[in-house]
Amino acid sequence: MKILISATYFHPYSSGLSVYALRVARGLAARGHEVRVLTSRYDDKLASEEVLDGVRIHRVDVGMRLSKGVIMPGLWKQAKKLVAWADAVNVHLPQFESFVIARLAKRFNKPLVVTYHCDLVMSGGWFDRLAGWGTTLLGKSALNNAAVIIQNTLDYAQHSRTLQPYLDKVVEVPTPVVMCPSTRGERLAFRERFGLAEGDKVIGLAGRVASEKGYDYLAQALPAVWDRFPSARVVHAGSWKGVIGEEAYLAKVEAMVRPFGEKWTSLGFLTDGDFMRFFAACDLLVCSSLNATESFGIVQIEALSQGTPVVASDLPGVRQPVLQTGRGRIVPVRNAGALAEAIIALLDDETDVGIIPEAYLEPFKQENVAERYLEIFRSVV
Repeated sequence: MKILISATYFHPYSSGLSVYALRVARGLAARGHEVRVLTSRYDDKLASEEVLDGVRIHRVDVGMRLSKGVIMPGLWKQAKKLVAWADAVNVHLPQFESFVIARLAKRFNKPLVVTYHCDLVMSGGWFDRLAGWGTTLLGKSALNNAAVIIQNTLDYAQHSRTLQPYLDKVVEVPTPVVMCPSTRGERLAFRERFGLAEGDKVIGLAGRVASEKGYDYLAQALPAVWDRFPSARVVHAGSWKGVIGEEAYLAKVEAMVRPFGEKWTSLGFLTDGDFMRFFAACDLLVCSSLNATESFGIVQIEALSQGTPVVASDLPGVRQPVLQTGRGRIVPVRNAGALAEAIIALLDDETDVGIIPEAYLEPFKQENVAERYLEIFRSVV
């Protein structure tokens, strides 16, 4: 089968959406299908075309930036060729120019499958809010034309103002994860390599720095945590600097954590293997998400696969891994006090350890998610 995947950002950009799309593409290519990705050339240093793990990536030059998104004047010409080539088209929303792909799919009578990652909640000024409104409005063209809409959880879909009119099309498909169990020796070696003492209580953060992550509430919670666990420290893995559209939020968080010194550390971007060893080295993972821009959190499943419990915000979708496994705590949104209490409770509870049952993790494996996508593509082609 010939499959076209469209996403505003793709490898090497790192976000939940781009990582998800990459894993779906890899999983499909590994099963012998022809996969092409249409995305932005958001960095001039990137090649206009390249092949990665059997996936051919087509990057379109950026004409201008629109808040966190981009506008690509050459998209129509490139998309026309690729949509005509494909047997099935998979658009990942949010994406400002998704209406172009949707219109071409309808014109060429190609089935359209939308992967809906999240609603857009813009926290900036009027221009950012206008860009978010416009992106959501244009995305409805893709939702209207979609044969199937994929979401991580029905919990999120049922609470999404954008998805509620389309619930009859929504199918729940787990987010793809590359499972890589770590041994105790690897965990200890990772801690030693990054200066984490065996006695340190490590509070993990994972992912890019973005306003919807709620890192500022974790910073507010830490003094109470240190009253109980003076050796506790926050360790962040993922993109810290250079996240598009998040410069002001990064400055805010850096100002808040600067007095913490080495008790708040960022390891930067890690390899896939080190990322999983990072989760194993943490005593718990914090997902202090604030709004509907966060719909699940791949990192929760990655942490749970290493036996690491999670403190997660009580948001649709985001709360599901803890609810379904019982491994961790769910806390109210934007409540530093409750966040501190949950962290202390988990660090106190030495019985809350152990690997999540394989039966729970199995549907999240990259290869199984790829098979689920193939079932959906076959049903609409």
